[in-house]
Amino acid sequence: MNPAHNIYIHVPYCISKCNYCAFFSRAISPDWESYESQVLSEIDFWHNKLDRIKIPTIFFGGGTPSLMPVDIFDKIIKHIATKFDLSECAEITLESNPGTLDTQKLDDFIKCGVSRLSVGVQSFDDDELKFLGRRHDATTAIKLLDGAMKKNIRVSADFIYGLPNHNVENIIRLCDQINKIGLQHASLYELTIEKNTPFGRMNLKMPDNNIMADMYLAIQDNLKLPRYEVSNYAAAGHTCQHNENIWAGAPYIGLGFGARGRIFMENQWFEQSGGDIQFDAIDNKTRAIEKLMTGLRTLRGTVIDDDIKNILDFDFINSHNALVKIDGNRIYATDAGILILDDLLVDILG
Repeated sequence: MNPAHNIYIHVPYCISKCNYCAFFSRAISPDWESYESQVLSEIDFWHNKLDRIKIPTIFFGGGTPSLMPVDIFDKIIKHIATKFDLSECAEITLESNPGTLDTQKLDDFIKCGVSRLSVGVQSFDDDELKFLGRRHDATTAIKLLDGAMKKNIRVSADFIYGLPNHNVENIIRLCDQINKIGLQHASLYELTIEKNTPFGRMNLKMPDNNIMADMYLAIQDNLKLPRYEVSNYAAAGHTCQHNENIWAGAPYIGLGFGARGRIFMENQWFEQSGGDIQFDAIDNKTRAIEKLMTGLRTLRGTVIDDDIKNILDFDFINSHNALVKIDGNRIYATDAGILILDDLLVDILG
């Protein structure tokens, strides 16, 4: 019997591309019928491969999934429930952008199963939103958040910091606004300049590493939500179960072009991509490194199973307890280690 798999469904359509975005998405008029047919076909494929496995979480990411017609969303959820064991209490997350959801459409999504809404706010400053290439303003974002929090669902919002000329004062102001709204989950991501994006073609003067570190620490000091992952903060009971499962190394299926997955079947891990339904075997060492990388981003760290034990440099770990520690059968990064996590990962690999 194959284990439970989470499901990530990529919706690669947007109203427009943001200046920082390097994700697979298209600012075109969607062919929703073709999209539906593709995703349903992939569901059938993985049902035939994995049988009627349990599905703990479903995450619709993008792109802008809230652009999807509700009837398409409903057909996808019902097809998953037909082919797999989908619990009534499964976490179903829908990513959204302000301006793409009104009260009625949100209610319809909730009736079809959405239990968690993730809103791409990015900033509460209208000038910053224009700079980022967002199509909404702060008032529209706050209206969506306020309305969604009155529903019987969990609500999260994404924000970007570290823009040119940003400093600690900007972070404190953002945290105060998040606290005032009463969000129970927030994701705060450092702006990363990617090639082949509008920002990548600009000569932007970004904050230096010391300022970025100060801003990161200021989030912990001013946001009322505790951190549970490098960029994610949540009140008790409001963490994203889908992401927690993935970070812990649980298998997941990626559906739709642009999606990626990690399948575990017949005691073998597979690297998988959606859309063209490709999957290739990966060895235990590669998968162990992946689990270590994602697990160390979280406060709870990573379980040291046999595969992870084989890749750790215990001499380095034992001599650098200020950065990384082992507690029982788990390894985790300290607050100081989190600040240099990329370099730390290289050092702790045996």
